[in-house]
Parts: sequence; C-alpha cells; structure tokens
Amino acid sequence: MPSAETTRASVHEPEPVQPTREDGVAAHGSELIGGPVGRRALSGTSWWTPLRAVVLIAIGMFALGMVQKLPCYDGGWFFGASSQYTHACYSDIPHLYQGRGFADGLVPYFDKLSGDMDYLEYPVLTGVFMEVASWVTPGSGSIQDQEQIYWMVNAGMLMVCAAVIAVCVTRTHARRPWDGLLVALAPAFALTATINWDLLAVALTAAAMLMWSRGRALAFGLLLGLATAAKLYPVLLLGPLLILCWRAGKWRDFGTAFGGAAVAWLAVNLPVMLFAFEGWSKFYTFSQERGVDFGSFWLILTQRWGSPFLTTDNINTLATVLMLLSCLGVAALTMTAPRRPRFAQLAFLIVAAFILTNKVYSPQYVLWLVPLAALARPRWRDFLVWQACEVVYFLGIWMYLAYTTSGDAHKGLPTEGYQAAIAVHLLGTLYLCAVVVRDILMPERDVVRLAGDDDPTGGVLDGAEDVFVLGAAARPPRHAAHIEGPQVQWGGTGAAGDRSP
Repeated sequence: MPSAETTRASVHEPEPVQPTREDGVAAHGSELIGGPVGRRALSGTSWWTPLRAVVLIAIGMFALGMVQKLPCYDGGWFFGASSQYTHACYSDIPHLYQGRGFADGLVPYFDKLSGDMDYLEYPVLTGVFMEVASWVTPGSGSIQDQEQIYWMVNAGMLMVCAAVIAVCVTRTHARRPWDGLLVALAPAFALTATINWDLLAVALTAAAMLMWSRGRALAFGLLLGLATAAKLYPVLLLGPLLILCWRAGKWRDFGTAFGGAAVAWLAVNLPVMLFAFEGWSKFYTFSQERGVDFGSFWLILTQRWGSPFLTTDNINTLATVLMLLSCLGVAALTMTAPRRPRFAQLAFLIVAAFILTNKVYSPQYVLWLVPLAALARPRWRDFLVWQACEVVYFLGIWMYLAYTTSGDAHKGLPTEGYQAAIAVHLLGTLYLCAVVVRDILMPERDVVRLAGDDDPTGGVLDGAEDVFVLGAAARPPRHAAHIEGPQVQWGGTGAAGDRSP
C-alpha cells in the first residue's frame, strides 16, 4: 500500500510527458531503439535519466559536427579557397585568429588592426571569449598549426556551451525533459556550432530562460544582460516579457529582470566604453554600415531588381520599420489572444522576426532559434520540417560561395539556385512561426498545454490571472469549451481560471 508521502508526491509531481506516446514522429523514430515507452515502463529507475541522455547525445552530435569539419582542418582552410565551400566545412574561427590580431597578441578593442578592419567587430563578451581561447593557443609553430589549435580550443569551449544549452532546455519544461532531444539531435545545430561564436550567447540565453521559469527574475536579467553583451539578439526577449507582464500585472518582476539585464550589460561594456570607445563602438557602426549580405530576402531583391533606391541606408530604414511592425504584431497577438501566450512562444516569434527582416542571415544564426523552437513548439514533425529547410540553406550558401570563388557552375550553385535556397530558409522559418501563432490563437492545439500545463517557461506568469487584455480576450465565451486532457479546462481569460484544480 503506498505511503502518504508517495501519494502526496504523485499529486504534486505529475507524470513526465513521454513524446513517444503523444508524438507520431517520435514514436516511429523510437523504433530504432526498441519502440515507444510502454504504459508499465518504470521511470526514474535507471542511471540514464532524460537529462543525462540528452546531454550525452548533444555532445555526441557536436562531436559529429566537428568531424564534418575535418576536410577543412586538414587543409581546406589554408590551401584552397573553394575546397572549404565544396566540403561545406567553412569556419570563421581559424581565419579570424590571424585576421583579427590574436596571432600577434593584439588586445581586442584597444589595439588597431591592419587590413580591412580597424577594430574587432564583435560584442565585448564574445571578444573576451575569443581572447581567452587565444591565451590557450601556443604561439609557436606555423600559423597553420596555430589556427588549427585555436579552432580546436574554441570548439572545446563551444562544446561546453552546447552542453549548457542541452541542460537548460531539458530542465526548463519540468514535465517535458525529452524535448531537449530536439536540440540535441537538430542537424543544423551540429553543422553550424563551430562556424562562429554564437553558442556563447545562445547558452546564456537558455540559462536565462531556465532562471525565469524558476521564478528567479534577477538571475534571468543578469544572464540575459550577459547574453546581450555577447550578441545583440537576446535583448529582444525583454519586449515580449514586458507585454506578458503587462497582461498579468507582474510589473515588479519585469522591473527586476530589466534592471538585472542593464547592470550585467553595463558591467561588461562600461570599462571598454570608457577606455576604448572607438574600438567598443565598432560592432555597432559595422552593423549599421554593413551592406546587404548573404541569406536575406533583401539580397534577392537587390540581385534581381537592384535599383538606386535599395541603398544601405534605405534598407536599414526599411528593415527597422518591418521589425517594429513585427513587434507591434507580437504585442497585439499577446494582448488579444484567448489565453495568455507562453513566454517561449513569443521569444521564438520575436527572434524569428528579427532574423526574417534583417539584412544578413549567416548560417549559424539558426542556433539562436533552435532552443526557443524546442520550447515553443515541441513537435517533431514541425521541427524537422524547419530543420530540413535550414540544412538546404546551409548547403546552398557554401555551394554558392564555391561557385563565386571558382566561377565554375559544375563546382557550385549559381545565383538563381542560391536564391532558391534563401527562399527555402525563409519559408521554413515562416512555417514554424505560423504553427506557433496558430497555437496561440487556438490554445487547445498547443501540445504543452494539452498535457495540463499553463506556461512552464513563464515563472511568475505560470497560472497567473490576467489583469489587462484587449479585444475578444476581454470577453469570456458564453459557453465554455472543454477539451480532453489532464487538468485542462477552457472558459476564462486568466490562466488560473483556465485550469481545473
């Protein structure tokens, strides 16, 4: 007979969601390892907890991504401009070791560079990451040897970031730990992880999301501020959080998060701003002055219908206007949705909007979205459709560069083919955005809420009452609509009223 403690635990700790029981693609994929989990399977009795399994798989996939770069490691980065593209193994890391002065011992932001860049064009925390890796790299041997070691050192540090991301995503949705496999097995994640240093910002953002889900607003803010000091995009998450806290009346928590983010960002940036302002500002001036580049729909427009109107300044203005309109759309969606959207859903949408409207899309930018997509729409079919589109783009950009560097259509992808690859990337991202928006407008189709949760990433927002809504959301339906599933009931505007006891 179960004890009282066991009974209480079963009440307060609902059974974890098993993807193989609710997701057809996951169920079919599990046939490779013995099939879906049975109803009588014992959980928690093996060393192979979901967290350990996800982290080890993520490290294994990261290692496979390193193996994929082997043709370049053995000479493609050094002896042939086109071979690093035909093998799709390009990485910025070895090239920038010498190109940004690390081989010569220059201090980022303080020492001027030679060549096409006068200062390092990366945010401060990423510059610190690059500098630390250069300290570990020995200064002896040929420059080729040094660049190989520098890439390997960075790969080891980025692998730690990948493990952190896997841990954070797995633990953010307490009842859905296996959703971390979406990140661990994402092919685009493995292929792009060592192209650049984006994983540092992604790891800090994932850790911030975990802290917010635990109700730790200050820790969230501090980590998000550090993430923004490594890459600009994480600051976008404060926008959706502001609107969500407005709808739920959680102003104090938002203020704490915002203050923590500002303090952390200033702690990293202020010393460099004060003593090397010109070098510090290079990232921001470079981003503003940079012309239309790879991966954006702006590139298709300029290549096909280039006109004097499509100047860098005009495109900067148009891209900013489109992004602001996207922000207004997300805000309106948040305030009028029949049920308050989940934080991860809005975080995904706002970062995706930035990617879609930006004037450049480097292939590693997909890393920004992978953890957010796993939290926003944990469905294998939709996730894999999007990932397939990103793999097409990953191959497309390298084949296009192989074509432009060799001039031989037999060795690469002509301009029209690359434009098609860009279109595939754009459509794949828009598709995932569409299903997330559908989940927001039709909460009964949100797989996270079907399991009985409100907002596992919401922290103080999880289960909170609404205090300000607009449109139809402010008018409860005359007849409550009920759906099957544990602890889910529709019929009110507030989350607390939506869930049965």
